Amino acid sequence: MADRLTVDDDELKHFMKLLNKSSDSLKGLRKALSEATVTGLGTDDLDAACEDFQDDWKYGTEQIGEQTENLAKIIGQCKDSYQEVDKALEEALRKGGHGKGGSGR
Repeated sequence: MADRLTVDDDELKHFMKLLNKSSDSLKGLRKALSEATVTGLGTDDLDAACEDFQDDWKYGTEQIGEQTENLAKIIGQCKDSYQEVDKALEEALRKGGHGKGGSGR
């Protein structure tokens, strides 16, 4: 079975690292936006629209950051679970005579 279904541990670790890096980038962006002021851009309506946009953007990037972090955790848990099941299956097949040197079909 291991010959047919494999998980590239290095690729999963790299993907998790990229997800965490993306989340950190969003945190930096949110910090920069929180320090930006929107008053005095033009009319009161424009100032209000910019403030609303900034509030929406902040909320949206927080949500994306949280989901990105959660996805990285889930991928790590799936990788660990796969490895655990793969080892257990290999051991069970070996004990049942289906492993290397066994005569099972």
